[in-house]
Amino acid sequence: MTKKSNESNRPTHAIWQVQGEGDKARWNRVGAAWMHKDLKGANLKFDSIPLSGRVVVREITEQDNATEQNEAAAQGGAE
Repeated sequence: MTKKSNESNRPTHAIWQVQGEGDKARWNRVGAAWMHKDLKGANLKFDSIPLSGRVVVREITEQDNATEQNEAAAQGGAE
């Protein structure tokens, strides 16, 4: 039996609820996605289910990770 590294367990995409249009749109992260090995599908995990707006799935970038760490630190949740 082999173990997967922590890196491979990280989601590859973020799931967002988007309300509004253009510069006035509000983006609220509502979940995460992991692409299948064949890249033809994904597993989705929702932390909440949006009842309005639209759902957008975007690849997670290094900038997204840095932003999340800064937000957690500002809220006192940094390790």
